[in-house]
Amino acid sequence: MKIYGDYKIELQGRTGIEVATTCPQCSAVRKKKNSRCLSVNTDKGVWYCHHCGWVGSLKYGTEKQPEKQRYYIKPQYAVTGKPSSSLFEWFGKRKISNETVQRYSISIQEAYMPTVEGNIPCIAFPYIKAGEVVNIKYRSKQKDFRQIAGAEKILFGIDDIKNESWAIIVEGEIDKLSFAEAGIYNAISVPDGAPPPGSKSSDIKFEYLENCKDYLDKLEKIIIAVDNDPAGKTLEQELIRRLGIERCWRVTWPEECKDANDILLHYDKDELHRLINEARPYPLEGVIEPDDVIFDVLALYQQGVKLGVSTGWIGLDRHYTVRPGEMTIITGVPSHGKSQFLDAMMVNIALEEGWRFAICSPENLPVERHIAKLIEQYSGFPFHEGYNMRLPAEELSNCMTWLNKYFKFIVPEETMSIEKLIETAKKVVKRYGITGLIIDPWNEFDHTRPNGVSETEHVSIYLGKLRRFARNNKVHVWVVAHPQKLYRNADGSYPVPTPYEISGSAHFRNKADNCLTVWRDEQEYNRDVKIFVQKIRFKEIGKTGEVTLQYNSVNGKYKDTGVLA
Repeated sequence: MKIYGDYKIELQGRTGIEVATTCPQCSAVRKKKNSRCLSVNTDKGVWYCHHCGWVGSLKYGTEKQPEKQRYYIKPQYAVTGKPSSSLFEWFGKRKISNETVQRYSISIQEAYMPTVEGNIPCIAFPYIKAGEVVNIKYRSKQKDFRQIAGAEKILFGIDDIKNESWAIIVEGEIDKLSFAEAGIYNAISVPDGAPPPGSKSSDIKFEYLENCKDYLDKLEKIIIAVDNDPAGKTLEQELIRRLGIERCWRVTWPEECKDANDILLHYDKDELHRLINEARPYPLEGVIEPDDVIFDVLALYQQGVKLGVSTGWIGLDRHYTVRPGEMTIITGVPSHGKSQFLDAMMVNIALEEGWRFAICSPENLPVERHIAKLIEQYSGFPFHEGYNMRLPAEELSNCMTWLNKYFKFIVPEETMSIEKLIETAKKVVKRYGITGLIIDPWNEFDHTRPNGVSETEHVSIYLGKLRRFARNNKVHVWVVAHPQKLYRNADGSYPVPTPYEISGSAHFRNKADNCLTVWRDEQEYNRDVKIFVQKIRFKEIGKTGEVTLQYNSVNGKYKDTGVLA
């Protein structure tokens, strides 16, 4: 194993588990050359620069640590000396008592802040889990924030809910303390505030949910009491998606207040109790009152109808775009490229929109072969050796890193039902925040029916369940379904199948929001593939019509031809 000197890290005679020193990557080129911006954990042999972000370890070097070997730094934290009068005064202005500040071991401590390139006095909020400090959040006078790099991200106050059946989730430590001031201790705060309005879902941003899974899973009721602003609404929607709408309730703040501390400042503790007691459950499927969707109505009025995202092909976008919460049925003659087209569209959307996908595709097993096809779509190079230059070996690792971020595979058992798939997909939504689910193809699943249930009824029931899953979880679901046996035309070509001709039931068309058919003329030597958009439920998503894409057999990619119908 290497030593710190191999990376030009000088501990300068300092000892202890957490050592602060200069950074060999950035200190020499900065004005404050002696600023100790590099934190070294001598117990774990890891380091992190708070200024330039340089990370590494004696074991793995400066390469990214494998996910399965992930570990967390345990910070040292102690409240020493007399309680700070300035600290109590700062919290007093927010109507947080000295007793509440001391209850949560909050103190004034020196901490490095990248914005000033040095150590300055900060308010320190210890994040405690199972009685142990696992992270510390620092807040400077200038309202800059920093947490311990490499430490575990958790919810602030998580130990307060260990014996509770319900909890309140708020957006900041001050709001958590405001509830505690009112005697409501089972409030917990997200560690990083709210994401920007309209931002893409991030597993890293919400990893604290997974780290607190044992505490959260047992809760029967979760009241979402985040800030009443656009960023808060974005956080609210993602928490609902990942925690499950069926156990989530929401608080309605008065117009002049945006969070719990505002209530404490403008009203009193009793008002916080009243608002929690009047929290309402989020609307469940089939049970909706106008008040349940008042914020959605306001958003629709102010922002208009949410449009679908691009498929990656301008020509197709004129007829079909992709919106979370909908279901698209894709059909076509076997070998006409349904799966290949879907792979290409997924890669396009992941690249442009950052969507994450779960793929359940028995026809594309084993998974490594499917991954190879997706790598071709992403890189533009053929994966295997042949007449054309294949993917350079040095690029394979980058491709795998990208795919690992955006794609998860659900591998079916020998017999997997649609119901079992939906159960698994719900878990994947909570853990990874997926926005797309691929089922390819329908006929590979177990469709055993109870006595007296016809195939048409069975298809209707489970397509309905998939559509509800899509809407409740804001996930777009694609279902690939084969048509019944088709007979060739007089010229030898196959007719273009319609959704009504899918084997099993006309409900494939009736239940779908959108229907596409992938078709190519097998007698033509060109690489054209036609996409027939045969149903669009909502006009803002697209319109029916026909689009031609050109297929590249070398790497499986498609491109616009400019041919529209």
